[in-house]
Amino acid sequence: MEKLQIGRVTLTWLTGGVTNLDGGAMFGVVPKILWDRKYRANEKNQIECPTDPILIQMDGMKILVESGIGKGKLTEKQLRNFGVTKESELDSSLEKVGLKPEEIDYVLMTHLHFDHAGGLTKLVDGEYVSAFPNAKIITSKIEWDEMRTPNIRSKNTYWKENWQAIEKQVIPFDEKWNLGSLTLIHTGGHSNGHSILLIEDGDEVAIHMADLLATHAHQNVLWVMAYDDYPMDSIAAKEKWLPYALEKNAWLTFYHDAFYRAVKWDLDGQLTDAIKRN
Repeated sequence: MEKLQIGRVTLTWLTGGVTNLDGGAMFGVVPKILWDRKYRANEKNQIECPTDPILIQMDGMKILVESGIGKGKLTEKQLRNFGVTKESELDSSLEKVGLKPEEIDYVLMTHLHFDHAGGLTKLVDGEYVSAFPNAKIITSKIEWDEMRTPNIRSKNTYWKENWQAIEKQVIPFDEKWNLGSLTLIHTGGHSNGHSILLIEDGDEVAIHMADLLATHAHQNVLWVMAYDDYPMDSIAAKEKWLPYALEKNAWLTFYHDAFYRAVKWDLDGQLTDAIKRN
């Protein structure tokens, strides 16, 4: 299990499932001849996109970032359409680090699309229940509102199965939410309520840009997904936060990247350090 230390904050990547999504959708208007050099597609034009939550341990607290795709919740058609080759193994991942789901204090959700929020609930005797019953679940108010009342486009990814059982645990925020070295910041872009996570401890910094920087191949600020509801907001957020990361020599962490858990780039955009995904 790959780890990253940011000052006193420990990040550990867990196993939340694997999807294979259409490369054209993942890179939007970018021609395949360009993106395929950086992130190869399979024979179906799909690229591998893991959905691996990050466990943060800090000041005695156990915090999850995202929740994976869940297990036993997708239909055969959904498994096929989303190219799922592995469902979540989150419980066994937590067990490997000596934790149980009941011990999680917070779950930080950058947004609530099914591939991030599927692990928030689980099926028990035919009913959906909270997967982390003692956790406070943090997400932006805009995201939480749309999750419960999706529009004609977003209803395809905001599912009642992923929120009805946990609604009493959700604590929505407006623009920022802070806990010690952690700050969730609303950006919009990928979804209207999308947020990023800033981790700062001493002189060390990591930024989890979630689906604004889905993979290392999305480094170019103009390379945004066709899935993005507000692509110009995605671009604006990348224009703001990527230079900040370079100036701070920050780690950029990933949820979906099949090759890297985290990378550092220099001011010229060259890779200077990386944690590879096993």
